[in-house]
Amino acid sequence: MNNTDNQLGTWRDQALQFENQINRAVIGQQQAVRHLLLAVFARGHVLLEGQVGVGKTTLLRAMAQGLGGHYQRIEGAIDLMPADLLYYTYLNQDGRPCVEPGPLLKQGEQLSIFFFNEINRARPQVHALLLRVMAERSISAFNREYRLPHVQVFADRNRVEKEETFELPAAARDRFMMEITINRPIDDAVLDELMFNQRYHDVDALVAELEPDVLVYDKLNQLSQTIQNTIQTSVTLRRYALDLWKASNEPQHYGIRISDVDMGQLILAGASPRGMSYFIRAAKVRAWLEQRTMLLPEDMQAVYQVIMTHRIFLNPGYGYRREHIMPELVKGILNTIAAP
Repeated sequence: MNNTDNQLGTWRDQALQFENQINRAVIGQQQAVRHLLLAVFARGHVLLEGQVGVGKTTLLRAMAQGLGGHYQRIEGAIDLMPADLLYYTYLNQDGRPCVEPGPLLKQGEQLSIFFFNEINRARPQVHALLLRVMAERSISAFNREYRLPHVQVFADRNRVEKEETFELPAAARDRFMMEITINRPIDDAVLDELMFNQRYHDVDALVAELEPDVLVYDKLNQLSQTIQNTIQTSVTLRRYALDLWKASNEPQHYGIRISDVDMGQLILAGASPRGMSYFIRAAKVRAWLEQRTMLLPEDMQAVYQVIMTHRIFLNPGYGYRREHIMPELVKGILNTIAAP
């Protein structure tokens, strides 16, 4: 076993310890936690969607505690302006105007997690600024360039309230590696714990229980690249991935059918090349967590829905049925395309 294998094995143990710790703090969300873990090691941004009070903020605070680095949060609002992410002004005790760095700049290169709460309440101008941060991990302010090499953006979108909200443009959604739905747990035992176990009633105390800095945030970029270089693929697997991509654009050519849907008119746009790059990155991380050095079809199948669903845009005539059509489409693609 060489040094790279030793390093990857050590980091895998730490990653699984990190995952177990989060699952102890946020119960009943194992699949969402695993997807977030994949995103952390694939270095991708994440959009969370769910009802109010299902634990989205607690989940991200637990992640920040174990990930190390600094955590910043901002609340989406209709009057939020791009400058509010960069600086804020105030009058000091002498009545003089002062300027201080805002949430994106305050921690500098030590910023690890930036959480944008209710992102759909912010205006498109704010989305545009965030888009650059996500794409380039840098920002211009005060006549200089600020680098944010380790930042991951986690945003959430309240799907209940629609007033005074702005839909994210396609370009912004495509920058998110994953769009994860956080639903209310359905297991009665979990619901009983959430209601009656006082441990889950005080979020500050709950997060404080967690071991800090389980992972070293400023090593993740290098580790992620090592994972991508180590996990191997085969010619047949590459062909399988290509078919999965093409099927997201032209499902009718692969014999995929959905009841009461004209498959030739369903898709407005399928997954982008960037989306497929994210898809392979996440699948390789899963293979690494499963202690393999070879990518398998099951790795791709495990991340296909969470990576692809928000990148497939339906024609307007089918948009109102999206919540019902997309699971059927993804299921049809995975069941129809033969795995090697």
